[in-house]
Amino acid sequence: MTAYFRHPLRASQHKQPPSFLRRCGPLLAAAVFVLTGLSGPVAADVPSGQEGLSAAWDSEAGFDCTVLDGVAAPDSPEGWFEFSLWANHCYVFHARAVRISSDGVRSLALSHEVEDGVEREVAHFLDGPPLVFERRGRIGRGGWAEEGSDVPASPTAIMTHLSDHYRLRLDGEERIAGRHAVRLDIEPLDSMRYGHRVWLDRATALPLKQLLLDDNGRVLETFQITDLERAYLYDGHVRLDELRQAPPDPWTPGWLPPGYAPQPVSTRSSVHDDAVGHRLFSDGLSSLSLFVEPLDADGQALSPGMHRLGISYAAVRHDDVGGQPMQIVALGELPPQVLLRIVEHIEWQPERLAVDAEDAAQESTP
Repeated sequence: MTAYFRHPLRASQHKQPPSFLRRCGPLLAAAVFVLTGLSGPVAADVPSGQEGLSAAWDSEAGFDCTVLDGVAAPDSPEGWFEFSLWANHCYVFHARAVRISSDGVRSLALSHEVEDGVEREVAHFLDGPPLVFERRGRIGRGGWAEEGSDVPASPTAIMTHLSDHYRLRLDGEERIAGRHAVRLDIEPLDSMRYGHRVWLDRATALPLKQLLLDDNGRVLETFQITDLERAYLYDGHVRLDELRQAPPDPWTPGWLPPGYAPQPVSTRSSVHDDAVGHRLFSDGLSSLSLFVEPLDADGQALSPGMHRLGISYAAVRHDDVGGQPMQIVALGELPPQVLLRIVEHIEWQPERLAVDAEDAAQESTP
């Protein structure tokens, strides 16, 4: 499952191992920001509302973006939110944006394209270090697949449990980037996650502006589209990720905030020589990554405790497994005390590997 406001930079942040953080910490801190999504229209004979959108995806064909053409304006905050989730994947656009946070103001050029059902997002920083981030992918799944079972597309999975952890409320309309926008307030129901304030384009449901609010209601980050160019709906299906079964992993979280579910991402890093274990969890709006890697003898380990990376935090713990020092990192846009609690409760359970090996042996026996 992808978080609602996905972006190449945010995706990169959670997919890189702690060794990458050691090398690129300053750039990463500057790169952590939120991307808005853009949306498209629904055929007039297609049912409007959550039921119609949820029925428009298929595991084989993907999501039919033409379903968004002409859809009636939602009449509830949940309806607007779901409409925007699908719009994020279906609109082709170019845009200019600004990101404002504690580490300064950055301007960006953004683009989102779909070719043969595969999405491509590119973000160019227009000031400061000349950074370019690119992401190619499909609509994510809501979790790992059990044998013989299907897994819903991430927008459908997000809507299933969103109201368990957030309160959504419409709060009037404003003009953003020269376009009429609907304001949507998303308030957490506990102190273990951050809140959001979002302005959705009335014509497309694409997010034009977002505020990220900490557990005290203070603004941590503002991300705003300043110019939306050539936004049009992709005339076809956007593909879904392949179904994947969870690989064996002896490291498991002993505690997570309610609602955070494991997501189907690769558990090994392609940018690091060591075996860096990676697990991703999300509640639909925010995500956290867990990294586990052997500690090198070169003394470049992160110090245990809390590290700040822009609007994100990384909680670090060191452990010893059979004489091998290990580094455990919990990274995400959550309150720091929550990340500390998570990393303190990561457990080593080698019996999980033994059980999975036994199951694999039984399956291979004729």
